[in-house]
Amino acid sequence: MRRLLAVVILLLCSLPGLAKMQTKAVAWTSGQTQFQGYVVYDDAVTAKRPGLLMVPDWYGVTASALDKARQQAGREYVVLVVDMYGKGVRPQGDGQAQGLVLPLLSQPEQMRTRMQAALAAFKAQAGRVPLDTSRIGAFGFCFGGSSVLELARSGAQLAGIVTFHGGLQTRSPALPGAVKTPLLILNGASDLTQRSAVQPFEDEMTAAGADWQFVNFGGAVHCFALEIANRPGCKYDPRAAKRAYAMMHAFFAERFASNR
Repeated sequence: MRRLLAVVILLLCSLPGLAKMQTKAVAWTSGQTQFQGYVVYDDAVTAKRPGLLMVPDWYGVTASALDKARQQAGREYVVLVVDMYGKGVRPQGDGQAQGLVLPLLSQPEQMRTRMQAALAAFKAQAGRVPLDTSRIGAFGFCFGGSSVLELARSGAQLAGIVTFHGGLQTRSPALPGAVKTPLLILNGASDLTQRSAVQPFEDEMTAAGADWQFVNFGGAVHCFALEIANRPGCKYDPRAAKRAYAMMHAFFAERFASNR
C-alpha cells in the first residue's frame, strides 16, 4: 500500500500543473563590476526553448520585475532578468533611480558593454536551464528599453528586440549597417518624454539599415505596460498593455520560427 501511494505521489508531482516556475540567481562580471540577475522558466517543460533578456525599468531587479518575467516567460521562454547597476545596487525611490540611470545614459558604450556581458552570461546558463542559445531575443521597459536598443546599436545579432515605452534617444547613434537585429518599438502616443525623439529615432534606424517597426498606442503615456505605474505621465493602460504584449509574443513567435 505504501509503495502504491509513493507511486501515485510521484505521478502527481510529475504532472505539468504541479510543476514550478523556477527563479535562479545568475552572477556575471563586466569590467570591475559584479552583477546579479535571475533566470526564470517553467520546469513543466523539459525541452529547450528560446531565451529572452528582460531589462526592467529604472528600479532594476525588483520583486515586481521578477513577477513580470514569470508572467511573460510562461512555458514558451526562458527569461533572464538583467541587472544593469551592479550586485546589491537597488534604488529606493525615483531620486536614487535617476541618479543611477543618468550616468549610464550619458555613456552608451558602457550600457552596450553591460548588455553584452549579460547576454554572454545568459548563454552560459544553457547547461543549467532548458535554453536554446540559437534563439535569443530581448525586451525592456522604459530605461530597459533604452538598454536593449543600445544592445541593438552595438551590432548584436539576436532574433529580435522589443521595447515598451523605452527611451529612444542616444548619444551614440547607430552607424550605417550596424543594427542587425529586427526591432519592434511599442510606444505611447501621448508619452511626452519621447515625442520629440520619435522622428530622429526613425531616421537613425533607417540610416542604419535596420528592420524596424514602430507602433504608437493612442492615449497611452509612459509606463503604459507596467501594472504598478499610477501617476500622471507614467500610468498603466490595460488596453494598450494587452495589445502590446500580444504584439510582442506574435513578433517573437515569427522571429524564432525563422531561426529554427
